[in-house]
Amino acid sequence: MNKRELEQSIFTDLSRDDDYTGYLQLDQLLSAQTPLSDPPHHDEMLFIIQHQVAELWIKLVIHEIGGAIRHMQDDRLAPAVKNLARVRHIQNQLYNQWKVLDTLTPSEYAEFRHVFGKASGLQSAQYRILEFLLGNKNRGTMRVYEQQPEWHARLLVALESPSLYEEFLMHLARQGMALPRRVLDRDFSEVRDEDPAVVDVLREIYENRALHWERYETCEALMDISNNFQFWRFHHMKTVERIIGHKRGSGGSSGVPFLKRALEIEFFPELVQVRTEIGAHDRD
Repeated sequence: MNKRELEQSIFTDLSRDDDYTGYLQLDQLLSAQTPLSDPPHHDEMLFIIQHQVAELWIKLVIHEIGGAIRHMQDDRLAPAVKNLARVRHIQNQLYNQWKVLDTLTPSEYAEFRHVFGKASGLQSAQYRILEFLLGNKNRGTMRVYEQQPEWHARLLVALESPSLYEEFLMHLARQGMALPRRVLDRDFSEVRDEDPAVVDVLREIYENRALHWERYETCEALMDISNNFQFWRFHHMKTVERIIGHKRGSGGSSGVPFLKRALEIEFFPELVQVRTEIGAHDRD
């Protein structure tokens, strides 16, 4: 076996303030996995890391969507689409993580499930912020975070601010597309009903994509994110079903039935409806 000598130029005189461990705060990060089972159950480490890593990826998704929103507010769609492309790749990472958790068997999970008590992924403040950013607004969910004032404040901002999709519609309006004021001037904490006027604008973009290429790309990027979110939700539901069957879920939820209902939620229904409209008038 060939031996690789340490290159002379490599830094070795390092303090914890300027080395890799310090920069990434690995001492803090790698000490955050604390199994509660006693003695520690081997598979609880998998469960903890799975969810911690998901929270890190969700943090990055929120960061990238925030960047996309700022670009849209400045009427710069090209860099916004770049942000959304990165989100799609992060979603692939989140989706593929379920394959690791799928290796946890029902009997293994049952041996440590009791230790996390009332804790549940549905209490994730970051996940709720992400849903708000994508337009699934629900003021009732704020009750879960009343004992966490910092998260409650962040959630309230996301709840009452325009979503990513609404920022896109406001961009289209500033560019002269015929969006009605009822879509643009409203209480953004409420979910808006599907509007035929918005579908008409989207159909104009799709049927004249050469003229509206950046807008067309943005529409498709939004649809990719919506679909990927649904794939993630579906795999989550099937993983839960695989491991606990139809027992009640964590945090007081009904479990699999609760997760199945989430699959009925579309973030951008007008982007789905426009696919029905495209070309339909040619057959009349």
